[in-house]
Amino acid sequence: MPNAIWDFKNPYEWMERAARSTFPPLIVCCAISGGIQGKEVNPNLPETAEEQAQSAYEAYNAGASMIHVHVRNTQKLYESSDSAEEYRAVNRMIRARCPDVIINNTTGGSYGMSDEQRLACLDAAPEVASLNLGPEMYKFRAKARNAPLTHPRPELNLDGLHPATYAQINHYAREMQKRGIKPEMEMYHPGMYWVIQDLQRENLIAPPYLIQFVLGTTTGSFANPWTIMSLLQEVPPNALFEVIGTGAYQLPLNTLAIILGGHVRVGMEDNVYYKKGQLLESNAQAVERIVRVARELNREIATPAQAREMLGLSPIPSQP
Repeated sequence: MPNAIWDFKNPYEWMERAARSTFPPLIVCCAISGGIQGKEVNPNLPETAEEQAQSAYEAYNAGASMIHVHVRNTQKLYESSDSAEEYRAVNRMIRARCPDVIINNTTGGSYGMSDEQRLACLDAAPEVASLNLGPEMYKFRAKARNAPLTHPRPELNLDGLHPATYAQINHYAREMQKRGIKPEMEMYHPGMYWVIQDLQRENLIAPPYLIQFVLGTTTGSFANPWTIMSLLQEVPPNALFEVIGTGAYQLPLNTLAIILGGHVRVGMEDNVYYKKGQLLESNAQAVERIVRVARELNREIATPAQAREMLGLSPIPSQP
């Protein structure tokens, strides 16, 4: 397997790898549901534990080596859970169906959660967990969830802040470190490289680092190629990068990540549409498309074992 760690900024190395097709296999992460939108925006979005486990299995069979999970609150399916037991139940169901997939739990949760609520998922034995690198404002309308959907609620107009200080971020990283969980560092704009440097100084993260560019959110960097090229200039040594393009930006920015030698995230958390006017039928449909695109661009698809090796994870899958 080609070395997954290389200098993404070096045009000569990029040309050598492109000419010889020696980019590393592509890690495909599938974010199956998210923590805010539900069946009110796409009836195919998985909400219940059984639906999430089945959707994870289908995405895994389609080529995803990592599954990003927002377990839903069983009493309010339109919100993420803050229960370690509920996370453990879903993680166990995913592991039973997908013996070697990398389980990636969110600490983003849902709007309005406390730090401790967001951290509950870490006790469900994920191998990777998301780590937001700073505060994020949000302002959006959440579509009404009408009967006969389970747990209906009215339309919500949300205007708030996901808070994060250096101390809070260090706390999250320390809790992950205690449990042997790799942080998937969520980067919304280039100023967050300061936070990565702080985490390095505090010895709270270890290489190979996993940095995820999250583009197209309400206060994140603009979702365009220039942003990705700028962010790449500051990627530290011994790091891999992964790209999220929200909404309509998912496919073009994922494709650019493939071309640049990075990795990708797809799934209904980020985009509920297959194309304009056509809802995704399943998470597997999104995985299947990005796998086709990657192979046309001469990128092989990473198996879970290869993804584990590239990320420095144990070859023995966790057992929630």
